[in-house]
Amino acid sequence: MYKEFKIKPPFFEIGPKAYLYGEEMLKLAKVIDKVAMKYDVDIIVTPQYTDIRLLADNTERILVFAQHMDYLPVGRGLGSVLPEAVKAAGAVGVMLNHAEKPITLDEIEKTIKRADEVGLATIVCADTVEDVKAIAKLGPNLIVAEPTELIGTGKTSDSNYVLETIRIVNEINPDIMVLQGAGISNGQDVYNTIKLGAQATGSTSGIIKAEDPYAMVEEMIYNLRKAWDELHK
Repeated sequence: MYKEFKIKPPFFEIGPKAYLYGEEMLKLAKVIDKVAMKYDVDIIVTPQYTDIRLLADNTERILVFAQHMDYLPVGRGLGSVLPEAVKAAGAVGVMLNHAEKPITLDEIEKTIKRADEVGLATIVCADTVEDVKAIAKLGPNLIVAEPTELIGTGKTSDSNYVLETIRIVNEINPDIMVLQGAGISNGQDVYNTIKLGAQATGSTSGIIKAEDPYAMVEEMIYNLRKAWDELHK
C-alpha cells in the first residue's frame, strides 16, 4: 500500500473509459474539479493515458488515475504501460483489474508492488465477495467492490453485498477503503449506496450517457455529500 496517498471519505470515482478524450475530456474534468471543491469531495478520474498530463496540469482538486498499467521495469516492452511513465505524466494512482481490463491475482500483486515503488496509489476492482477478500490481502489503497453483471445495467448492488464486502475488508486491513460501484445511474442511487454504509461510489455511463452530463456530476456529488453528512454528523 502506498503510504503517502491521502483520500478521505466520502469519495467518488468517474471512469470515462473510451467515451471521452482530449478537449471534451478536459471540459468534463474541469466541471468535476469545480464540483469537487464545492462539496469538499475527493473525486478520482481515470482518463485515457494520453490525457493524464492534460488533466493533471489543468485541474486542482481531482485525483487523476491511469486506467491500467503493467508491472514491467524500465527497458524493453513495446506497447506496455510503464509505471514510471504513468507517474511522470502526473497521475497519482492507477486502477487495476476492471471488468473490461481484467488481470490475474498474481499480476495484481506484482502491479501493486510496482505502484508502491514509484509512488502511485492503487484502486483495484473486485467482483465477488471472495475476490474482494483475496485482493484486500494484497494491500491496495482502495478496492472497488463491483459485481461484474451489474456494470452499466442501472441496477445497483444489494445491501448484503455492500455490508459484507465492507466488513471483510475492515477485518483484513481497516486502512483500505471500499468503493461500491456498478449500476449507479443518478443521484438517488448515490444517496442510497452511501446510506447503506459505503465510503464511496462511482459512475461512468450514468454520467456520460446522461442528457446533461455536467448536471449529473453535480447531482451525484450533492447526494454523496448529503447522504454522508446525514450519517456522520
